Amino acid sequence: MADSDCLKNNTAHFHLPGLFEFYEFYRVFLPLFYEHKEYFYEWAEISSIYGAPADCIWGGGRAGFGDDSAENVAALLNEFGISARLTFSNSLLQENHLSDKKCNKLCRLFEKNGSCRNGIILHSDLLLDYLKKNYPEFYFVSSTTKVLTDFADFELELKRDEFSYVVPDFRLNKSFEILAKLEEAEKSKVEFLCNECCWTGCKDRKACYENVSRKILGEDCPDFVCRSPGGSEGYRFSRAMAGPMFISRDDIQNQYLPEGFSNFKIEGRGLGSAILLEFLLYYLVKPEFQLVVREELYLDCMVDLF
Repeated sequence: MADSDCLKNNTAHFHLPGLFEFYEFYRVFLPLFYEHKEYFYEWAEISSIYGAPADCIWGGGRAGFGDDSAENVAALLNEFGISARLTFSNSLLQENHLSDKKCNKLCRLFEKNGSCRNGIILHSDLLLDYLKKNYPEFYFVSSTTKVLTDFADFELELKRDEFSYVVPDFRLNKSFEILAKLEEAEKSKVEFLCNECCWTGCKDRKACYENVSRKILGEDCPDFVCRSPGGSEGYRFSRAMAGPMFISRDDIQNQYLPEGFSNFKIEGRGLGSAILLEFLLYYLVKPEFQLVVREELYLDCMVDLF
């Protein structure tokens, strides 16, 4: 089993978005999840919530989102024993960036926050070496921003002892014939991105992530323009579900879990809390209780629909 003290065997472990974006949402949703387990699938567990503040220069993947209090966020996840993951996946960091005061303060706050071990999602080996030396209590996750589409490269990443989890490019999601050949220890490290909406034929994914890294570092660069089919429409869960690499509830239960894969990442940083709720309803909530959960969330935290 990969290195997180909060995982349980024989369940699907979900890693959810919006650590700093959706504090008010999770402040209502998490008590509901733990106090009314009858609403939720018995095989589904929340194992981590990931994100980074909007002005965090080590951040990556998404830019400009997340402004909730780090202290409040840390206290909330500690209360429920959920692992917090700092998304420090900027791919363009240099030596001078490592001394950033805000990022180091976040590391000090989250490194020893309660009984559940926290993690860091990263891209840069420079940052990895720095964090291992200065904040050894974290576990580390290899980011999907590396765009590991070649299975040989992905397998090499799985063999790196530094990483407790590795998130492959979503285009490897259905490579069952070669995924099945992985060792059990390697399978426990694989974390699949379930609900990616990007076109499978996209050749600009790495450039898109690099553009985000440049913007976070304050570089004056043009916005990345997605030329993929449907890219101008933004995220659509319906389009993601229709895609060939989408991982459904049935896929998780009938294919991934029996093969020894148990970690599943839900994207959604930068989207609204209404669509986040739809993700959680789909993956976590039994159909007969979905309306009940919707009503609880709408009444308690006034989820914005428009």
